[in-house]
Amino acid sequence: MGSSVPRRRFLQAAAAAVWVPTSVKGFTPDDLDPMTQDDVLQADVSKWELDTPALLVDLDAMESNLARMQSVVSSNGIASRPHAKTHKCPQVARLQIQSGSVGICTAKVSEAEVMLEHGIENVLMTTSNVTPFKIERAMGLRRWHSGFVQATDTPENARDLSDAAVAAGVTADVVVDVDPGGRRTGITPGRPALELAQLVDTLPGLRLAGMLCYDGGSQHVAGFAARRTQTLERLAPAVETCESMRRAGLNTEIFSGGGTGTYNIDHENAGLTDIQVGSYVFMDAQYLAIGGESDDEVYSDFQPSLTILTTVLNSQYEGRATTDAGAKSCTINRPWPIVKGETGMSYTSGSDEFGSLRYEDPSRIYRTGDKLELIVSHCDPVVNLYDRMYAVRGDRVEAIWRIAARGMSA
Repeated sequence: MGSSVPRRRFLQAAAAAVWVPTSVKGFTPDDLDPMTQDDVLQADVSKWELDTPALLVDLDAMESNLARMQSVVSSNGIASRPHAKTHKCPQVARLQIQSGSVGICTAKVSEAEVMLEHGIENVLMTTSNVTPFKIERAMGLRRWHSGFVQATDTPENARDLSDAAVAAGVTADVVVDVDPGGRRTGITPGRPALELAQLVDTLPGLRLAGMLCYDGGSQHVAGFAARRTQTLERLAPAVETCESMRRAGLNTEIFSGGGTGTYNIDHENAGLTDIQVGSYVFMDAQYLAIGGESDDEVYSDFQPSLTILTTVLNSQYEGRATTDAGAKSCTINRPWPIVKGETGMSYTSGSDEFGSLRYEDPSRIYRTGDKLELIVSHCDPVVNLYDRMYAVRGDRVEAIWRIAARGMSA
């Protein structure tokens, strides 16, 4: 965590620390699988009894995040279309749909396959498929799932999609991906985007479903006022592009963009239909540091629900302790993970296998065998390190959810 944000302020976004006895069993997934039916754990198991490192999701906090997001977007007259690249978990996607989301987004066709195969009916893939193999896979998904929508950002790619759709005997829904200025993906707004939309509208095998414009560069701008200013400035060309498409008689049923950092700003962009929020469901140290509309220091709109349970392996050296959660459990993303519920200590996960806990003016001292929870640095890559997450209410494990799209990066 950067020194610009006092650690004591994070207590507003995290529960109080809990003392953990050292003589608890370390339940492994193999131990718990026979006790699980339809993902629900049939035994009474405390999260502190899990073998570590373990990925936990606090159900109360996550449900609060889902409810807040839906309340805000509904009052602002738009919808949410959460990005599944954050959680890669069909169970979480179902909860998002049940809370009112109009569908989900995926980054890769492999993620889309997993979600569709697990009964998530409306999936918007936000990355263009450009190789023949991926295009063929995408058209195969469209053949079986009418709610699958894919993106394009060049005329050449649109023609390739059209040829593949005709060959597959399908009509593929396509959105035009518009660049907000980051020059990462998307076509230039204005005339280039309009002409691409017109091309898609005329190509056989394709149906123009609208456009998307995700401004990732604005999501982590520190300070609400600065974030709002940048967001509205960078999305203005896309807003005008959408209006040009509408004036030209083109379909704009989807104008998707925005994210967790700008969820209460995005509705100010005229014509925007839904926001591609992701991290709000879990939250992480990166987002906590950006500040919110009502709190300049901590982004406290959503609660940290995703944590890593880790065990202290060595505590014999003054001022420090070593845990079993290093880079392979936490990533090396910055800011570093935050010890949940504590003050006066810092955590680093730069070593492959080991995390390092250092004390400055600590609220407590951890001893060998003790367990602690870490608020993750960046939830998306952390989730991709685990096969499953433990859904916890209070300190009891309620369910075990497989991260079915783990490793689906192709």
